[in-house]
Amino acid sequence: METGRIILRPWRDSDAPALYKWASDPEVGPRAGWAPHQSVEESLEVIRTVFCDATNTWAIELKETGEAIGAMGYGPSCNCNLPARDGEPLIGYWIAKPYWNKGICTEALGLMIDHIRCMTDIKSLISGHFIDNPASGRVMEKCGFVPTGETVIDETQYQGAGRPIRVLRLIL
Repeated sequence: METGRIILRPWRDSDAPALYKWASDPEVGPRAGWAPHQSVEESLEVIRTVFCDATNTWAIELKETGEAIGAMGYGPSCNCNLPARDGEPLIGYWIAKPYWNKGICTEALGLMIDHIRCMTDIKSLISGHFIDNPASGRVMEKCGFVPTGETVIDETQYQGAGRPIRVLRLIL
């Protein structure tokens, strides 16, 4: 899947140094609920265990550089207290800080939604963002997600204790 600027493609072991470079930034992971990466080896382990499903988890590659600069994916709703309906996948994404506020996440999420509409029988998607990360919510809203009016607290998320999560849903 691609646009003029990006490609959504499977993660490769060779992406581990780039993943570490971006995912070790202490401002990136905590906004999405995960701890900053501590080593290239940890990033490689994440590629092999978390990003290993090439059917629904992709690297966001910047065409200009050929480098993975973020991640985009969907999957079974996790144990994160979001009020998912039966069979409703959770979407998630992140982008390296130098690429914030450039429309790249919105572009990537739009590509993934088009893929889901064309290639699956999924009827709706759910997601959420920490209230203190409104930019993530704007990405979802630009792609058609609508706030459900629900807010949850997920104590299991990295630095999630007491951080409200605003819930959004997209009907496909």
